[in-house]
Amino acid sequence: MPIPFTCPHCGSHTNVDDQYAGQSGPCASCGRTITVPSGPVTYSPNRPPQRSSSGAGIGLILGVLAVAFLFCGGILAALLLPAVQAAREAARRAQCSNNLKQIVLGMYNYQDVYKCFPAASTVDEEGKPMRSWRIAIAPFVEQGPVFDSYDFDEPWDGPNNSLLETSRSNVFVCPSDPTAGMTDTSYVMIVGKDTVGGEPNEFVKMSDITDGTSNTIAAIEVAGAGISWLEPRDMTVDEAIAYITNPTATGQMHVHPGGVNVAMADGSVHFISSTIDPQLLRLLLIRNDGQQINSF
Repeated sequence: MPIPFTCPHCGSHTNVDDQYAGQSGPCASCGRTITVPSGPVTYSPNRPPQRSSSGAGIGLILGVLAVAFLFCGGILAALLLPAVQAAREAARRAQCSNNLKQIVLGMYNYQDVYKCFPAASTVDEEGKPMRSWRIAIAPFVEQGPVFDSYDFDEPWDGPNNSLLETSRSNVFVCPSDPTAGMTDTSYVMIVGKDTVGGEPNEFVKMSDITDGTSNTIAAIEVAGAGISWLEPRDMTVDEAIAYITNPTATGQMHVHPGGVNVAMADGSVHFISSTIDPQLLRLLLIRNDGQQINSF
């Protein structure tokens, strides 16, 4: 098959027999040396380079992987979140229990010194609230400087004592209580006739707890009561029963699902369910009803 050829020197066109393909010789027109190509020379018009499909494929794969990762990560987070929240709540509940143990230990140390438990509240001759049991046990829960700064000649909310409200120790607040802020407490004593907290200015002795310290509740946790840690205000037996068994009726809440932590007069702490029999709970709140409670 003839090979079309153009002389690079003179530009003349000719068809060269394919037997001369790849050989050199003089141009028939200008005589200058030329080399015949080994095959027909073809020229293709300039075309834009085609984009490789591999880049688009990799991008698509990465996109699919990213979506799958987010989807699987979301499912994993949804599965793990309840477990993480439960673990955190368990830790907070344990800290709350420890706080109550420290509080009753402070009461016991107070009792060792003064031979009685602190009065839940003290009032002056006019009945004006002066101080709470919480400030009374302050030296026994590492709050000695606050106790030393307290002015016992003025009410708890007097101009000098009000400056101490933000000096509240963490022992007086449950870590699960979202309402405590910087000044409120999460723990109250049970007050009133025949309770460990007693009446105002009543200092209950160990011998007054005739039902036994392991059968008598001294303090409980409470959230949403709006009680300053310095304020001599606590809960009566009826108020405690209503709060523990039906908090929504009192406009308050339980910070731990299903019930509350309570501290017995012997320093032990128990979690009492909100489904407890109110009459049984009443027996636990009274120190001298003559009833021995084996379990609750």
